[in-house]
Amino acid sequence: MPKNSKVTQREHSSEHVTESVADLLAHEEPVDYKRSVLNVTGETWDKQKDGDEELDAENRPAWNSKLQYILAQIGYSVGLGNVWRFPYLCQKNGGGAYLVPYLVLLVIIGLPLFFLELAVGQRIRRGSIGVWNYICPRLGGIGYASCLVCFFVGLYYNVIIGWSIFYFFKSFQYPLPWSECPIVKNGSVAVVETECERSSATTYFWYREALDISNSISESGGLNWKMTLCLLVAWSLVGLAMIKGIQSSGKVMYFSSLFPYVVLVCFLVRGLLLRGAVDGIMHMFTPKLDKMLDPQVWREAATQVFFALGLGFGGVIAFSSYNKQDNNCQFDATLVSFINFFTSVLATLVVFAVLGFKANIMNEKCVVENAEKILGYLNTNVLSHDLIPPHVNFSHLTAKDYHEMYRVIMTVKEGHFKELGLDACLLEDELDKSVQGTGLAFIAFTEAMTHFPASPFWSVMFFLMLINLGLGSMIGTMSGITTPIIDTFKVRKEVFTVGCCIFAFVVGLIFVQRSGNYFVTMFDDYSATLPLTVVVILENIAVAWIYGTKKFMQELTEMLGFRPYQFYYYTWKYVSPICMAVLMTASIIQLGVSPPGYSAWIREEAAEKFLFYPTWAMAILISLIILASLPLPLVFILRQFHLVSDGSNALSVTYKKGRMMKDISNLEDNDETRFILSKVPSETPSPMPTHRSYLGPGSNSPMEMSSAPNGRYGSGYLLASTPESEL
Repeated sequence: MPKNSKVTQREHSSEHVTESVADLLAHEEPVDYKRSVLNVTGETWDKQKDGDEELDAENRPAWNSKLQYILAQIGYSVGLGNVWRFPYLCQKNGGGAYLVPYLVLLVIIGLPLFFLELAVGQRIRRGSIGVWNYICPRLGGIGYASCLVCFFVGLYYNVIIGWSIFYFFKSFQYPLPWSECPIVKNGSVAVVETECERSSATTYFWYREALDISNSISESGGLNWKMTLCLLVAWSLVGLAMIKGIQSSGKVMYFSSLFPYVVLVCFLVRGLLLRGAVDGIMHMFTPKLDKMLDPQVWREAATQVFFALGLGFGGVIAFSSYNKQDNNCQFDATLVSFINFFTSVLATLVVFAVLGFKANIMNEKCVVENAEKILGYLNTNVLSHDLIPPHVNFSHLTAKDYHEMYRVIMTVKEGHFKELGLDACLLEDELDKSVQGTGLAFIAFTEAMTHFPASPFWSVMFFLMLINLGLGSMIGTMSGITTPIIDTFKVRKEVFTVGCCIFAFVVGLIFVQRSGNYFVTMFDDYSATLPLTVVVILENIAVAWIYGTKKFMQELTEMLGFRPYQFYYYTWKYVSPICMAVLMTASIIQLGVSPPGYSAWIREEAAEKFLFYPTWAMAILISLIILASLPLPLVFILRQFHLVSDGSNALSVTYKKGRMMKDISNLEDNDETRFILSKVPSETPSPMPTHRSYLGPGSNSPMEMSSAPNGRYGSGYLLASTPESEL
């Protein structure tokens, strides 16, 4: 310290000197109190560890470009749900009318909460564990709960990628293996497989050839080795994409994010050229306005918005943490949210163009089959030839002619009509058959593609698209696990990633048993919905009500260089928490009202049948929900009663002179403590007053600081760009 400095001169004086923090810092060299006599923590200084912490933020990996980052966020948020969940909900909940509640909820729930996660990740530059430890240590369980949910979702999500890989390799043959029922020999007679004949070729291939499914969840049936191998390939792909961090996964995103759009556009163009495609699209977007008044529609729309953007998983925070501090994350939130929405609409157009074509094919097949029945009744004199309109030609029978003939027969034979077993063969009935999830991708869509010219090509493209959509989401999901763990516990990235993938593959073997599909359904329905809703509500409360909306908005203004829209202030503070609380209540009621069960494929009946979960399966189901939510109360209790350290008693100082001087220059006297301790005056009283008497080196009274209940004290002197990962 220079001999002529203010502090040095006053050390020789016996009187107490009051010096402002701003003055001291403006004239003195930066001090690390861990190394000096002002160390109030009692902890020894670890030079190596301290150096690592100082360089951590500067050495943090970063995206190679803004485009790479945007594609990563799009690849993560745009997933399989956009292709097979959104179209189903749109059809089920009023067609075009469903878009209204979806857009409203996207704006008041999805967009603000997505922006919130982007902002905290970019501001604090840590994964989900470090972020929520920094904002509110008592709610640090949010990060651990997010990691657990990511793990549960990743377990079964990668199984779906494995299914897509199986179909992808099966697509390289003509005709496609699911286009016709297999022929089996019964002695010297060749007959069609009974299970296939009673269902359909695509349904049989899915349940018997691909899954070789058992009749219930209680019948394990052993491992399906084909799917086990595909699952191994899927985890290998994810591991390779993740092994080098965002440098490798970011490059993968260029392909995995853009390729699905190429395929969707190709399918849309091809679909619009198919006969009946317009029927499907018109049916899809014909609004049923009465549905907008149904609370169930709004609940399902809110849930879809919630999961479509990947809120609460930690992947959004992880990707955003690799951004530059001045990146415009407000624009990113709007861009990604609406790209996600338009992708869902594009996928819906594609799905219903193809399903419209399929409905026309099935309707024509229905007309032919029922016309043959009528001819049989005419030949056996069960029906009179006088009932057939004279212009009807059975060799070129149209749907219009059949419907006219059907109405006449139904009117004349009103008393015995049911005995004839004739179907109405209405196109609307075919279009109203709701399919979602695996039923849409692996049964309905595959059946439609068998009628395409060059069907193997379209099948390869479709399943390659599903693989890419799945990989994009899986990379984000895995980042929600690896980034916070690596940030917090400083483990080696390569070792942890490989170990995580191997462990997940071993645990995931439960999903490739013959009963594995039923476990996929269980995890999909119950492992994430309720825990993630609670996680996002607590995220919102932590930022808006504990950390402080005004303070957070001010920090965003400093970080971005402009003030975010006031709209976000009110949605974060009032609108989003209320809406999320209503959604959570509705989800709990729905769980109580709807008995937990699953659709089982019964081989003997060649049909699906709804079954309730057995007691042991209910125990697993409840354990999933409890285990995913357990870190929330556990961390709160441990830190509330000081059973584990939250870093609140550590006053560590790590700053660079130039950057600190820049911030100090704008401080007023009353703001010094708030800057130094990252504390707002309205919260718990500061343990250090604005001006402190300097007692000199000869004083026997050490600097005393009361332990603060809030963990932000632990990073009091840290700048916005270099928060600590462990508090």
